[in-house]
Amino acid sequence: MKKRLFTLILAACLLCLTSCAEWEGPESDPFSDLAPYYTPVDNSDDSSPALRTFALPYFTQVTLDPITCPDGPHQTIGALLYEGLFALDGQFRPQPVLCGTCSYDAAALTYTISVRDGAVFSDGSAVTAADVVTTLQRARASARYAQRLADVESVSGSGSTITVTLRRPCSDFAARLDIPVVKAGTESTLVPLGSGRYVWRTEEGGPCLIPNENWWHGRQSPLPHIGLTACKDGDSVAYAFYSREIQLLACDLTGTATANVSGGGDYTDSPTAIMQYVGFNTKSELFANPALRSAIGLGLDRSGCVSAYLLGHGAAAQFPVSPASPLYPADLEKNYFPDDFAAAMAAAGFHSGTARSATMIVSSENTFRVQAARKIAEDLSRYDVKIAVSPLPWAAFQQALADGSYDLYYGECKLTADWDLTPLLGQEGVLNFSGYADPEHLDPLLAAAAVATEENRPAALRALCTYVQQYAPFAPVCFKNMSVLLPSGAVDAITPTAADPFRDLDQWVIHWAEE
Repeated sequence: MKKRLFTLILAACLLCLTSCAEWEGPESDPFSDLAPYYTPVDNSDDSSPALRTFALPYFTQVTLDPITCPDGPHQTIGALLYEGLFALDGQFRPQPVLCGTCSYDAAALTYTISVRDGAVFSDGSAVTAADVVTTLQRARASARYAQRLADVESVSGSGSTITVTLRRPCSDFAARLDIPVVKAGTESTLVPLGSGRYVWRTEEGGPCLIPNENWWHGRQSPLPHIGLTACKDGDSVAYAFYSREIQLLACDLTGTATANVSGGGDYTDSPTAIMQYVGFNTKSELFANPALRSAIGLGLDRSGCVSAYLLGHGAAAQFPVSPASPLYPADLEKNYFPDDFAAAMAAAGFHSGTARSATMIVSSENTFRVQAARKIAEDLSRYDVKIAVSPLPWAAFQQALADGSYDLYYGECKLTADWDLTPLLGQEGVLNFSGYADPEHLDPLLAAAAVATEENRPAALRALCTYVQQYAPFAPVCFKNMSVLLPSGAVDAITPTAADPFRDLDQWVIHWAEE
């Protein structure tokens, strides 16, 4: 839904949303604490929303290779230049793009995928299995995609057929294959060849994007020319949007670093798989108790956190599945009532008046998460458990998690769109910092979710979510949104996804100024 930006933070580290399952006192008014980042916008000079040009930012002499390029503007441009075997829709369901057919042999743990007939790169050459295999092999070794593809044993192919063999069952692995494909042999150039809607061109006025005449889909674009404005860093990108040198930014408005720049415009949010949550050290004296952990989950004002500390750019969630997904078990939710929290704390034996101290760590790199952690700690400290918040630099935060030097932590991670919870719940999970394990009850649920067919997948995830709700190895708080920023009133009918700000570009209604 498009909304008006009366005030605006432009993220200096414009978040790319293509990685996976990775990291990242007294009551206070969050808006007074965060006031230095906001400036009221004066729109008195904004007499017409009509556009004369449409441009995007880019960094000179920085690769556009979607596997290795930095997060931010180049990922936005990449959404126009490159395509994957699949693309995720607004509900995180994989839709075939370069994929023609896909089959899964559960016994052999093998996916067999064919390239769509007629799919060609911008130079007119056919997209082949070799191109896909080369891309996936590079992705397996990349910082952006390595964790997502950690379950891949091997990738091979010939002609137009690709074979992906897995190390363990994963019945919805297609949801992880929205990785942009690059023509093999061009990956070392600044602008590798892709099969997307646009192609990079260098004209007399500088580089630009023009529609790809060889695009297999063939749909018309309302943007016959997209200019490219050179920027040196995130601050200059933010200023370029403010000064209308560029017309679109796809960013995380509550990201780690922000540029203190104001500007007017519209934003349209799209859901992501980035979850914020309260993690427990299940080996600590206090939080080894599942009744206390479950009670803590009832004390979280999730909607309040999203409104105040994500500034509305997110969705409250009680389960580790995005509420945008049809797999989210909304009927299992329990409404937030302070009285229910009090009763649960009493039932767990922590409403006696005997204070017990605990420490919640949080990365100090993100002001929004620090403020959320402090408010959550304050709300949860009404009874016996008194929680102090300890903001730590990122390296120290990671070390404390590795050492078990915490009782709770406020964390953020990006899940894969198949909602694989083994990183958080598996005994060897990369995000299972305290080594939580329940072989008798949890392991069968994880196994059932991994092999679930499309028909029984809702029931399998529902059972896992019920377990999380009851035993609370961690407590989800919310899922974040990605925001697409445009000049106010200039563009209508946009329906972005987390990975593609230009989804259904042919449906955009752009208001051009009359010459």
